Amino acid sequence: MNCTSTRLPYRQTGAFSKLAMDYIDQAEALKPFFAHPPTVKGLQQAIEARKQFSTNREILVQELKKQYGGVETGDKVKNNIDSLLSADTFTITTAHQNNIFTGPLYFIYKIVHAIKLADTLKVSLPQYNFVPVFYIGSEDADLDELNHIHLGGEKLVWVTKQTGAVGRMRVDKELLKLITIMEGQLLVLPYGHEIVSLLKQFYKEGDPIQQATFHFVNALFADYGLVVLLPDNPSLKKLMVPVFTDELLNQVASDIIEVSADKLEKGGYKVQASAREINLFYLKDDLRNRIELKNEKYRVVDSSLVFSEDEMVKELQQHPERFSPNVILRGLYEETILPNIAFIGGGGETAYWLQLKGLFEHYKVPYPVLILRNSFLVLEQKWKEAVSKLNFTMEDFFLPEQELLNRLVARDSKNQTKLNGSMTKLEELYESFKKQASTVDASLEKHVESLKSKTVYRLQELEKKMLRAEKRKFSDQQRQIHTVKSHLFPGNGLQERIDNISYYYAKWGTDFIRSLYDHSLTLEQEFVVLQEK
Repeated sequence: MNCTSTRLPYRQTGAFSKLAMDYIDQAEALKPFFAHPPTVKGLQQAIEARKQFSTNREILVQELKKQYGGVETGDKVKNNIDSLLSADTFTITTAHQNNIFTGPLYFIYKIVHAIKLADTLKVSLPQYNFVPVFYIGSEDADLDELNHIHLGGEKLVWVTKQTGAVGRMRVDKELLKLITIMEGQLLVLPYGHEIVSLLKQFYKEGDPIQQATFHFVNALFADYGLVVLLPDNPSLKKLMVPVFTDELLNQVASDIIEVSADKLEKGGYKVQASAREINLFYLKDDLRNRIELKNEKYRVVDSSLVFSEDEMVKELQQHPERFSPNVILRGLYEETILPNIAFIGGGGETAYWLQLKGLFEHYKVPYPVLILRNSFLVLEQKWKEAVSKLNFTMEDFFLPEQELLNRLVARDSKNQTKLNGSMTKLEELYESFKKQASTVDASLEKHVESLKSKTVYRLQELEKKMLRAEKRKFSDQQRQIHTVKSHLFPGNGLQERIDNISYYYAKWGTDFIRSLYDHSLTLEQEFVVLQEK
């Protein structure tokens, strides 16, 4: 992919939350909620804190080697896994749920960001080694969020009756039908056969979704040394038994999270995640349901499973794989099993991580540097030309559609649709009326002011009607603006939150990922527009 890139401040896009913007600005109000700034100095601080924590590197490497057993991957991945045994190796981690076929583009962008940051740190801090890790949130059970992709403006939905953790669900005929539908759109593109072949190779009927995702992501990023971690693992979960036991018996997390959530809300921020009394799910077969404590019994919601306290603790000790942390405890699990110094996430992820610092301090687990993930807008040549023909810049197209049309009309119309000069004369006229009336009776000033307000309002309505009438003369340009906006900002949102990688891979092949890597930022925290030449 032959391309150039330009950067925009995140604020200029108008697409990110107040909390995300304030975190980028390192606002004073947020500083109590994180441990280290997203800078090289902050990462060095995180390294020093991590050195004081005993990560069980042996079990981590042992389980990764089991996971990768028989999997075709590159030497770079194997070397990175081996290097995790060294006390001088640290991970740069990003995570995402088990979306089918990787879901929206930002799934890919956050992985590229982790890889680029790890590579950059190897240069700036050569005394250490850094391994990019993708943590698959395969235990997520929100199927409606994960069961679809968008391709060519069409939403393709996997319809299945399976329940429980999506990662444990199986590839079935209905999912394979989606690949067949995708073929129709992708095979006409230069690398369509390649991406369809990868999907067919790794999404095989009967295989768990988490395994398909693991293999697919590995195929895309093995050459970059990315280590993919499946945390749905009994040996790794065993490392969390003390924390999970404490959660079951003492319900510590909810009180700690409630304090931070209250402080964030008082600071004017929206709280992203709510803690429950027990922040664990019971995970078995096609079941992933909440655990509740009622009348001194542990009950698995919407099931017949009931445990006494002793039975619940015994179940955890004997079967740690049957316990799944929710969003409140997931970060703690991740940071316990990995020698991690940085977590790369989107605005929503950053928001809930800012609620967790107190929990990390309570369990004496190092809190990572939080880095807002990279964002891209991919501007193909045809859309670049369309923007140019309208005499706009790509930056302009982050504005709302009507604002763009208003600017175009104001710029290109031969007729004046503003009554600016007339409004000034009106002000002068009413001032003279006011003076004349006040000489008769001072109380009449308010009456004149009221008449003026009504007149101004009616003239403003006239302006709007003039603008609407003038807009009708620019119907072709209006359609062009709508077409470009609909493609680049589908559903009035960012392209990266809707589009799937399959189209871009089918068009450019592995060069697309290489271009993302080449133009990916690390700690700069800006929005990148990737423009095809």
